[in-house]
Amino acid sequence: MTPVPESTYSAVTLKINGEKHTLSVDHRTTLLDALRERLDLTGTKKGCDQGQCGACTVLLDGRRAVSCLQLAVAAEGREVTTIEGMAEGDRLHPVQQAFLDLDGYQCGYCTPGQICSAVAVIEEHAAGWPSAVTGDVSPEAGPPPLSPEEIRERMSGNLCRCGAYVSIVEAVARAAGNATTEAAA
Repeated sequence: MTPVPESTYSAVTLKINGEKHTLSVDHRTTLLDALRERLDLTGTKKGCDQGQCGACTVLLDGRRAVSCLQLAVAAEGREVTTIEGMAEGDRLHPVQQAFLDLDGYQCGYCTPGQICSAVAVIEEHAAGWPSAVTGDVSPEAGPPPLSPEEIRERMSGNLCRCGAYVSIVEAVARAAGNATTEAAA
């Protein structure tokens, strides 16, 4: 007797930008493809499709993830935030506003992933997470200044083929400064 193959599809409920979406997806469907092809959330871009360029970066439970390597079925029960979920109504997220004000984009293709990554970078830094260039990683040292070197290292998983890196670093620094100012107020 020939065994009956099990279905390669599952119903998943994804919470994306605060909204629940139930889909039937092939188990091999990436989160990126579910977002773009099934839910028409095309802000997240498909760059290399190998997890190397960062164009598809989204936030999973507030942490950065390259959605081209994340299976949609593995995102069930987790909070997914895409570029479409960054703004609050007509008010841009401070990182989005900084990118706009400081020309942190050129063609704009990598910008959604850059912005999602920058939001996480600022939160990671504020939480005291060290990077590869952090000099003193002892808990007593506290977070290092968010210097251009720190920003470049922390954003190194996101590539910009246009070379807007100077403006991107400035935008992240400005948004981080604004977040620090708002937290102190």
